[in-house]
Amino acid sequence: MKPYLISGRWSKAVLLACGSVLVMTAASASPSSAKTATAPPACSADPGPARAAETMTRLSTIEQAYNCVFANFYGRKKVDHRTLLASAFAGFTEELNRRGLDRADATMPPLSGDRAADWNAFGSVYQRVTDSLPDDPALKQAVAGATLNAMIGSLHDNHSHWSKGQQPPGGAEVFGLGIATFPAYNITSRAPQKALAPLYVSSVTGGPAADRRLRPGDVIESVNGAPPFVNGTLTTGVMDLLNPQEGKDAPVRLKLRRPASGRTWTATLKPRRFKPTTKTITSALLKGDVAGIKPASFGQPGTADQALAAIAELHKGRTLRGVVIDLRGSGGGSPVEAGRLLSAFTHGKTWSRDCDADDVCAAYPTDDSVPLLNLPVAVLTDGVCASACDAFSAAVKDLRVGPLIGARTAGMVSGPARAYQLDDGSHLLLPARYSLGPNREIINGIGIAPDHHIPRTAEDLSAGRDPAMAKALSILRG
Repeated sequence: MKPYLISGRWSKAVLLACGSVLVMTAASASPSSAKTATAPPACSADPGPARAAETMTRLSTIEQAYNCVFANFYGRKKVDHRTLLASAFAGFTEELNRRGLDRADATMPPLSGDRAADWNAFGSVYQRVTDSLPDDPALKQAVAGATLNAMIGSLHDNHSHWSKGQQPPGGAEVFGLGIATFPAYNITSRAPQKALAPLYVSSVTGGPAADRRLRPGDVIESVNGAPPFVNGTLTTGVMDLLNPQEGKDAPVRLKLRRPASGRTWTATLKPRRFKPTTKTITSALLKGDVAGIKPASFGQPGTADQALAAIAELHKGRTLRGVVIDLRGSGGGSPVEAGRLLSAFTHGKTWSRDCDADDVCAAYPTDDSVPLLNLPVAVLTDGVCASACDAFSAAVKDLRVGPLIGARTAGMVSGPARAYQLDDGSHLLLPARYSLGPNREIINGIGIAPDHHIPRTAEDLSAGRDPAMAKALSILRG
């Protein structure tokens, strides 16, 4: 079983082990998919930290990504190549227009329905237009990036993503403002329709936000003078400012309101590198001898074992009455870790299913080598709980492991993402298989509804209240 990638910017995601690349053979390829003599090599498994230095993104890179979709994406048999090309051309011309460089001959060529011939027609126009642009590497990179992003975006798949920009040195540090928000960037960048007002600080992870003493529950009323929501939609520009890429260190001015006190104020935060205060596992003995476990995500190898070790430590000298697993804010990670943690509460079950391009599904059993805790469990969820967190929540509900409490999960679990390297050193994420719940139900785009709907609000966070946790403790104490 391959790992899920936490959705969001590559620089903030965890790159997990990649599986072998699926390559179309001559026997399986249709005549229309035949490569030309000048076609770039097939995309290859991303080597992680050993990846090649990045270079300019060119037409060959876009072609390589185009072919990679039809070789590896689980939905490749249902993808119309003309949709990919039309979307790519739209992204291309929109970027030209945005920069005041649109041209009369930047017109989409007629498409014949032959995948290779249509690519050649697209590429001919693209190359001719880009050759006529000013000799500015940054400009040509932006145009190529917009084209490639639009093409991959047309898959409408929340685990398919193209990213350029290597992880900066110093892996113990991150770059940014030091806040996580609700709605979260990882969700709103993929499914903005799921974002509901208000936008507030869900946690402070250190850095500039800690320096300015921001707190969970602080409502963000404006960013650089702009409201987060316009006509009910959370704006991409605001979320990009709150989640800056490495090197974009322009100060960000926030207007904030603290519900617990009614205070409103303005704080200016300058993005920088810092060591986050977030722990892989947070644990505590809760009222009534209940163990509380909060994984930051399932993204780090050993997460499940760390959680189980924390429960064992809390068990020393006392009889535990249950366990609360708080998955609120968990962006996903490895289903191997999710499955291992689940297996401490149930054995002999299928907990997840992954299906290939032919709709042939593999069932993934619980890891019965993990000793059962023989303790009741309650799981807290919210709209940030995505990917492997979605899958874990589905298993808890379908297998009747324990109650889900909180809010519906994100429903962003299209399939386990694999990373492929392109010829410019960038990386393309594509799931080769799509995921279903234990009962073969579709989770992607829908999420998992809690048994007890008690969403966490900005007011609760600001006041230090946690009604969902209180409900979980009430259930476990009987």
